[in-house]
Amino acid sequence: QANVVSLKTFLSAVRLAHQGNDTGVLPLSPLVPAKNSEVEKPKTKMIITSRRDYPLTKSFPFSLEHLQTSYCKLARIDTRVLCLKKLRKLDLSHNHIKQLPATLGDLVCLQELDLHDNHLEAFSGALCSSGLQKSLQLLDLSQNQIQALPIEFCQLRGLVQLRLDDNALLRLPCRIGQLSRLRCLSAARNKLPFLPCDFRNLSLENLDLFGNPFEQPNPLVPNIQLKIPLTLLECAARATVNHRIPYGCHLLPSHLCKDLEVAKTCRCGSACLSSFIQITVTMNLHHVAHTVVLVDNMGGTEAPVLCYFCSLHCYSQFLDRHLQSSG
Repeated sequence: QANVVSLKTFLSAVRLAHQGNDTGVLPLSPLVPAKNSEVEKPKTKMIITSRRDYPLTKSFPFSLEHLQTSYCKLARIDTRVLCLKKLRKLDLSHNHIKQLPATLGDLVCLQELDLHDNHLEAFSGALCSSGLQKSLQLLDLSQNQIQALPIEFCQLRGLVQLRLDDNALLRLPCRIGQLSRLRCLSAARNKLPFLPCDFRNLSLENLDLFGNPFEQPNPLVPNIQLKIPLTLLECAARATVNHRIPYGCHLLPSHLCKDLEVAKTCRCGSACLSSFIQITVTMNLHHVAHTVVLVDNMGGTEAPVLCYFCSLHCYSQFLDRHLQSSG
């Protein structure tokens, strides 16, 4: 692509210099700064919206920060995309992706991930434990086939916007209240019968739970899983959580660590593991969100939330207050 005349002059100058001629007689032109139009800037954004435009032989520029490959009928994420370490926004919406590779978590700069309208059935716990924990701020998993999210999902502490609409979700993560930066949550048109107890700890700006088959709360019909007397395992687990005793897989079997991570919290503040009383109570969603989309066509903004009790004493105290308030 070099200019022929300039190239010949340069080669001639190299030959004369090699022969030891005086630099004063070398046919060198003065240096002229390159024009802006002649300098190719690193490409930071690429948008592909059809399969015929998808590059099959060319590599993606490593300088990309924003990549969109929608409507390309992709069945999996291209390994070339996983090498783009500067990516901040990745839009893979409207494809046929069924599974996410664990190496997606190596994109440590990724702030926005759009997987809207794919064929996903799960979001792996490995991704939740990856570099995405700190970087990911927007995650769109709407219009997929996800039934549940892993326990580790709530490790994505940087999330600000989460879209889960039009899936087959039967429950939300039990520790969803740990997403302290979350401001916008939409999980409309799923199969949620109730919300987890930890949902009360959210502080949202916008919430949309329209079109879920929420059950009618009935505090008078409890699910009693209480075992009296408590087993030694239950007593030890409660003490570990209540007194914040450090634990880990180097001290306890991994399955016990997982049980402790999802320990339930009684209304009195104490922990319970497998011995508890469970009910659902009504919560006005305005307690956790400034703007609430109506839950149903009847204009409601209330939904059932799980509630746990560590003992018969705690449950009876709640029941007394409930009966008095209901008249």
